[in-house]
Amino acid sequence: MKPCVSVLTLGVADLERSLSFYRDGLGLPTAGIVGREFDHGAVAFFDLSGGLKLAIWAQEDLAHDTGLPMLPASPTPMSIGHNVSRREEVDDIMETARRAGASIVKPAQDTFYGGYAGYFQDPDGHLWEIVWNPGMLPARQ
Repeated sequence: MKPCVSVLTLGVADLERSLSFYRDGLGLPTAGIVGREFDHGAVAFFDLSGGLKLAIWAQEDLAHDTGLPMLPASPTPMSIGHNVSRREEVDDIMETARRAGASIVKPAQDTFYGGYAGYFQDPDGHLWEIVWNPGMLPARQ
């Protein structure tokens, strides 16, 4: 397996609500929901940097596709990290997420490694870390 992830799919309770959060609230680019003509096929894709896509798919449909049972969600098995180039961007994005309906889990603050970071949860509880790490700045776009 090559070390390349192309799509990160989040199972969501309400596809329209999550579309609004990510598109209208956070400003991520998308063509909207596609695949409605298929049973269990409605999904929205958002273009991220480096060709990576974020997909939102109804959790019920994801469970159906995989054959796994729907279980209560827990936010702590993983987090999605969004590294920024400037410290001030952390506060800006955290505030944008809050206004869009995110729950602030940990307000932005200095980190033990010399960075600055905070955490929020999207409307389905997925955990996002917004981080400025001077030792791991994102590539310029």
